[in-house]
Amino acid sequence: MLDSVLVANRGEIARRVIRTARRMGIRAVAVYSDADADLPFVHEADQAVHIGPAQPARSYLNAAAILDAARTTGAAAVHPGYGFLAENADFARRVNAAGLTWVGPDPAAIEQMGDKIRARNLMERAGVPTSPGSREPITDVTAALAEADRIGFPVMVKAAAGGGGIGMGVAASHADLGAAFETARSRAERFFGSPEILIERYVERARHVEVQILGLAGGRVLALGERDCSVQRRHQKVAEETPSPGVSAALRERMLAAAVRAGEAVRYRGAGTVECLVDAGAGSFVFLEMNTRLQVEHPVTELVTGIDLVEQQFLIAAGEPPSFDPAALSSSGHALELRIYAEDPVRFLPGPGAITRWEEPSGEGIRVDAGYQAGNTVTPFYDPLLAKLCVHGADRGQVLARARDAVAAFGIAGPKTNLPFHAELLASPEFVRGDYDTSLVSRLRPA
Repeated sequence: MLDSVLVANRGEIARRVIRTARRMGIRAVAVYSDADADLPFVHEADQAVHIGPAQPARSYLNAAAILDAARTTGAAAVHPGYGFLAENADFARRVNAAGLTWVGPDPAAIEQMGDKIRARNLMERAGVPTSPGSREPITDVTAALAEADRIGFPVMVKAAAGGGGIGMGVAASHADLGAAFETARSRAERFFGSPEILIERYVERARHVEVQILGLAGGRVLALGERDCSVQRRHQKVAEETPSPGVSAALRERMLAAAVRAGEAVRYRGAGTVECLVDAGAGSFVFLEMNTRLQVEHPVTELVTGIDLVEQQFLIAAGEPPSFDPAALSSSGHALELRIYAEDPVRFLPGPGAITRWEEPSGEGIRVDAGYQAGNTVTPFYDPLLAKLCVHGADRGQVLARARDAVAAFGIAGPKTNLPFHAELLASPEFVRGDYDTSLVSRLRPA
């Protein structure tokens, strides 16, 4: 088993990984920037190494500094968390080349799934449903117009590399396509270093549902249920739940089977997610992308299955069997995650600042994964995620009731937060019914 791990991340996910590592007797090494020196994850690690200034490119994206920290501390492995270098195949290779264990999938799988067009083509060959879309990268607007005509409007325009909804846009006609293409191309180049664009059929009134997979050390791929991630602003998730209230038992069975095929197609090892767009009315789904890492919303799966996904990541990386019986998978109840951001609850614009009060809710079924506490400062350098409020209960009704009480009891002063939005969401008839899609937030917050 691994004796030590360097956590190449920050905030709540670094704290989350450190918690499981220490429970397993694995020495945890944190790395931190100037801006994060006083955050909880730094103090909770067994050892912490300063790696640079606040700017991500000079700290958490600085592969050389991270590898140097691993060498000087004697860390045996590197856990990347999510974001930053988590889906960087070159970094994974450098970790392996340094004689360290990469706590994640094989770099080849990261590379295959990192290119959305290549991933779509591979999934199609594996028998996973895909929507009509471009089979080759689109690099100019003339080709984009021709491809959109072939596919049929409306279309989704997005970066072929990268993820997270950055630069994504919808075009309903030729008139819309030019602007959507230029926005996507410029942001793709800026954030992912590639101007290549993917165009595919836009599924209107779709739900965004993902399947948690786990590729075991012995080669078997498991599906641990689905999560509904349809509550989004600017194509960024803000609430997730399992099981999805918009997925029937028959549709769920087909989605889980397709997710296993997707993992097997790339010989996947470790925790990953197969994301899909679901047309609940038609009872159909199509492949969207695959995230070759742990997801922000992994706690809801942990709450209903009782499986610690970070523990399984460590075991798989060490070549060990899982700590549960794969032949006896089960889930219990319902779970919901609400992402608590330091942002304006109306316009969703980031709002950094010093935290003068931090009071977390508690009680049966309540779990808070937080990156901050009173006295910390939220800086403008990173994603403004403060914490994840996770709620578990016997059924969806009980979870919604517990979530309302927990949101009301969560006391944060200093920066603005989106807690008022979550109170609104939990009172929304559409959300309460479970009959919602990815446009829900735009209806709650019309432009």
